[in-house]
Amino acid sequence: SSYTQPSTLHLADASKCGEEGYIINKLKSLPHMFDSSDLEVSQHFATSKDGTHIPYFMISKKGIDLDSSNPTLLYGYGGFEISLGPRYATTVGISWLERGGVYVEANIRGGGEYGPEWHQSALKENRNKCYEDFIAVGEHLVARNVCSPKTLACRGGSNGGLLTGNMLVQAPDLFGAIHIAVPLLDMQRYHKLLAGASWMAEYGDPDTDDWKDFLYKYSPYHNIDEGREKYPNVLLTTSTRDDRVHPAHARKMVKKMWDLGDGKDWPVYYYENIEGGHGGAADNKQQAFMTSLSYDFMWRALTGNLP
Repeated sequence: SSYTQPSTLHLADASKCGEEGYIINKLKSLPHMFDSSDLEVSQHFATSKDGTHIPYFMISKKGIDLDSSNPTLLYGYGGFEISLGPRYATTVGISWLERGGVYVEANIRGGGEYGPEWHQSALKENRNKCYEDFIAVGEHLVARNVCSPKTLACRGGSNGGLLTGNMLVQAPDLFGAIHIAVPLLDMQRYHKLLAGASWMAEYGDPDTDDWKDFLYKYSPYHNIDEGREKYPNVLLTTSTRDDRVHPAHARKMVKKMWDLGDGKDWPVYYYENIEGGHGGAADNKQQAFMTSLSYDFMWRALTGNLP
């Protein structure tokens, strides 16, 4: 499978690997769920703050105009040695690509794309590298004229919600819309809530000098800039019954932004599903709703059609 090709089983001749005629016959395939006939996938590299080359995949219409106007969605995770890579992008295809948008996945440090070292290079005091990598990819897209900050959105959930939460406070002028899903945001108390204590090897221990030495720097809840007059459009979503990342993270962040942003241009939207666990939905109907909510919010924000 790939971003545009559903999982397919082929009969092949291993003795002819790489040669013409290697693939003998296509046996079966899962159905195509969106029109990918006019799409292309490309890989690019951005340079992070410390000089490391950060790969990313971009899926777009063939021959798109590089005029900075393309609604572009940047997705990332960057943690726990979880790798992002080519797989059939059903939901993205239907919700974003068929509308004419550009979809990008960033293979930032903290993930496992280049093995354990790629993950370990962004633990604890080096966690900033995840966020610097993601910002570098966003800036590279803007520099290539794929999009502009007004037409660039980012999305992430769980640890990826911590990532996009940091985009809100560290690079608010780079994005026109941000979706922060089932996130960690208060890194001073994360270890006291639900499964949080099991992640201290990844982030650090707030009850030690880790807090003042580095954890504070990437705790979005503690880095909201009350002096800013404008933040990008942001949607926070969570689940009342999330048993992994406590919904208090999202609730507190929204309340603080609503309070500090009173009278300012801080467009903060919030949705809490009362069912579902860490996935944010209890069944396919709810999952479809949550997915539609996210993609429609970002599309409307980037095209100037938010209510």
